[in-house]
Amino acid sequence: MGRRQKKPHSSNVRAARLSEVRFIVLLLLPGTALLVGVVLYPLLRSLASAFFAESLLYPGATWVGLQNVIDVLQDGFAELLSQTLIFTIGATIVPFIVGLALALVLNEQFRGQRFLRGAFLIPWLIPGVVVSFLWMWIFDANYGVLNGVLMQLHLIDTPIAWLFNTDTARGALIIAKSWNSFPWVMVMLLAALQTVPGELHEAAAMDGAGPIRRFFAVTWPHIAGVAGLVILLEFIWNFQHFDTIFVLTGGGPAGTTQTFATEVYDTAFKGYDLGHAGALGLLWMGLLLILVVVYVRFSERGEK
Repeated sequence: MGRRQKKPHSSNVRAARLSEVRFIVLLLLPGTALLVGVVLYPLLRSLASAFFAESLLYPGATWVGLQNVIDVLQDGFAELLSQTLIFTIGATIVPFIVGLALALVLNEQFRGQRFLRGAFLIPWLIPGVVVSFLWMWIFDANYGVLNGVLMQLHLIDTPIAWLFNTDTARGALIIAKSWNSFPWVMVMLLAALQTVPGELHEAAAMDGAGPIRRFFAVTWPHIAGVAGLVILLEFIWNFQHFDTIFVLTGGGPAGTTQTFATEVYDTAFKGYDLGHAGALGLLWMGLLLILVVVYVRFSERGEK
């Protein structure tokens, strides 16, 4: 008879499990410490200031409960929300349309296709602040490229202050942000388009369907899930976007391009009012949480 193998002692099993737990803890510890120290603590500290009368100019804080939130809601909150939504919706729809159109073109086989795919990614690779300064130069009233081209074409007689005109500042911001973000939309939709079976297009073409009908009957049903996620993510990112607005207009002219991001910054670091800035941040985060819940539900439905 063969020698019977000994079962591992229970103490050895427990020691092995403890060593595995310690190893996992050691792996998680640096990331957790960084998350708590850099993200969670500043976030909770900022939100807590919403319930205090607190200033950057004077030490100390006084408990005021929900008074800061009430003051913020009564002091032009609806207008601030509408201005944020105007920028968010515009900066979501425009790059989606541009990205979808380019994805449809680049999904076809033609000479120079690979080069164009790489070239269209360049705006996405440039940092947002650099993009903002680039478009500031383009929209400049005195030496901007846009005014120069329009005057050469005799479409305008005098230079236009695009960033200082209440009728054009919002559009300029949306154009600048869309130029920076459409490549990401294009890449995501192009990846989705490449999963559409070519046989379906061939069958639809044989049935006499034109390009538009094939798009809505064949292409769109296959990419609708990815397109929905792209739109939701773009909406969430644009709802909290800061750098383009801050660099180009700073919330002006006359506050017409002010959003939650710039208003929180101005209230805290220009008005030195941490209490009202915290209240704005609290309401802003509540709206963002609603969007995140919608995104999670949409993602779960897409997986099912």
